[in-house]
Amino acid sequence: MQIQDFHFLPFFLLLLLSTGCFAKLHHNYYHNSCPNVESIVRAAVKQKFEQTFVTAPATLRLFFHDCFVRGCDASVLLHSNNHTSEKDNAENLSLAGDGFDTVIKAKAAVDSVPECKNKVSCADILALATRDVVALTGGPSYAVELGRRDGRISTRKSVRHHLPLPDFGLDQLNAMFARHGLSQTDMIALSGAHTIGFSHCKHFSKRLYSFHSKNRIDPTFNPSYVDELKRECPRNVDQRIAVDMDSRSSFTFDNVYFKNLQMGRGLFTSDQVLFTDPRSRETVNLFASNNSAFEEAFVAAMKKLGRVGVKTRNQGEIRIDCSSVN
Repeated sequence: MQIQDFHFLPFFLLLLLSTGCFAKLHHNYYHNSCPNVESIVRAAVKQKFEQTFVTAPATLRLFFHDCFVRGCDASVLLHSNNHTSEKDNAENLSLAGDGFDTVIKAKAAVDSVPECKNKVSCADILALATRDVVALTGGPSYAVELGRRDGRISTRKSVRHHLPLPDFGLDQLNAMFARHGLSQTDMIALSGAHTIGFSHCKHFSKRLYSFHSKNRIDPTFNPSYVDELKRECPRNVDQRIAVDMDSRSSFTFDNVYFKNLQMGRGLFTSDQVLFTDPRSRETVNLFASNNSAFEEAFVAAMKKLGRVGVKTRNQGEIRIDCSSVN
């Protein structure tokens, strides 16, 4: 899939609007209103992480799914009694509850401090919590730009065609990420977050049992990996069963994900294609051989991701309850 039908002027205006929004974000945004916000959020996230490791991949995935739909405005957190919000879309039903709970607990911790009560947006808390879970799992820490407002709109239909699917090829991935100002290198670096991810069997079972090949198995799969996955995900397995996306280093944020791709151990088509497609293979090889290069690229990509579609000032609000508009 190629990016088409973009006229220069609308795209240029979109770029100016986007630049104007993140220009209002800065690292010391809460210096006067809630100076200790980062340490408060970090302590709450650490406590939640110590209760369950799932906190890390769940929070990281929640941030990505939020930013790619309507921008980084915490709209994915909004609840709807008639099941019409973003999190009710089929693509978001697999978002682990521990990610939502992390934000709720961090928000409660922030609001328990009198000077901070109702001063910090849920969108910023999610951005901070995401940075913290990456660091807690051994990944890089980085400065987070702050000043986002929470969105007031969340619809189930708005998710459609806004999130990458497990069977995407490189062109589809690049086109989707490019719409948010993210390069191919950014996309590959962000895919590296799968090093602490997990997935339900249904999202890759086609590669094991019904691929368009003679033996019905995706030929880009490492044969030994196929055997492992078939043991964990037999036919007609319980849909609640999940497996680690990085089978060799699932509890550590590192570059082993890319080493797995070199060996045909990418769980999704959208993972493995990063190595099988020669246009992206060089970057995979770089990240596989140099963890520092991966971390540097990941931090740069996360900063760009955190600027996607942000709302500032009167474009949004600071929610009292992250799950409902004020």
